[in-house]
Amino acid sequence: MSNGQGGSSSGVHENEQQQLEIGGTDFVVDRDDELDGDTIGETDSSSFATSYDDEDHSSTTTEHNIINGLFRRNIRSWTKGTFLGSGSNGTVYEGFSDDGFFFAVKEVSIRDLGDKGRQIIYQLEQEVALLSQFEHENIVQYLGTDKAEGKLYIFLELVTKGSLALYQNHDLPSSQVSSYTRQILHGLRYLHERDVIHRDIKCANILVDANGSVKLADFGLAKTTKLNDVKSCKGNAFWMAPEVVNRKNVGYGLPADIWSLGCTVLEMLTCQLPYAPLEWMQATFRIGKGEPPFVPNNLSEDARDFIQTCLQVKPEDRPTAAMLLDHPFVKRPRPASSG
Repeated sequence: MSNGQGGSSSGVHENEQQQLEIGGTDFVVDRDDELDGDTIGETDSSSFATSYDDEDHSSTTTEHNIINGLFRRNIRSWTKGTFLGSGSNGTVYEGFSDDGFFFAVKEVSIRDLGDKGRQIIYQLEQEVALLSQFEHENIVQYLGTDKAEGKLYIFLELVTKGSLALYQNHDLPSSQVSSYTRQILHGLRYLHERDVIHRDIKCANILVDANGSVKLADFGLAKTTKLNDVKSCKGNAFWMAPEVVNRKNVGYGLPADIWSLGCTVLEMLTCQLPYAPLEWMQATFRIGKGEPPFVPNNLSEDARDFIQTCLQVKPEDRPTAAMLLDHPFVKRPRPASSG
């Protein structure tokens, strides 16, 4: 395998491979021999490389694929750039390839794996397995993986303006929140049609681009479900649905994301966390009792109705993402500034 620089080897040692299983298929993570400054050595399209042979190794920096009609790059040689933020189980940086393609890099240390480390690896396997299947304009695009010096790197589409937690610095007009909510619903409908529950919908896990395009991200807690078979309590308390808090071995399903969406819309419109100013333990107690967060009267009528429709205590009373796309709140005219 050539790195395109004088035909030198990438220096991968077979005895330093770690085998993982993703979606029932064995994957091999290759350790690069060395780092050249902050430049990461050549990768095999994705360092989660399947155990069968792939003979289409290019000497160029990236490979280009068309998948389901969308343009996708497979990143080979790349450099880690500036720090962007921290997400579940990792730190996020800007990355760029030698041909000038920019992307986001989620970096996770996988050294000295204990019980917690193995859980992190499991969540990463799940995140990669799910993201690699998704092709939707409102879901962040997966671009591949790499591994070097005890760290795993997940390459993702770079979404330039960060998360919807931007309400902390900018007051979001109701019309803009409506546009964001409509796009979130399109992403959720795509997931739910595939029996995937996100389980961690909140502003911090939804990214927005400079053109106003919104994308669901952070799939470390996502899970494939066949309606009400998910029983673990995952997510953040302030956005959890009552059935997630209570569970009682009954399990929960896709409607849990709808409750979280209602909390997220409330978060954007009020510029504060749902159940504020309560601490998480107090909020969890109220959620468990079936008490939704307070919805202020100064919100528009259709915004209040949308939130309250999402925050039905019984999961079966909540509409689906597809149904909510017909709600007046998200059918408002698009703001003139959104592309």
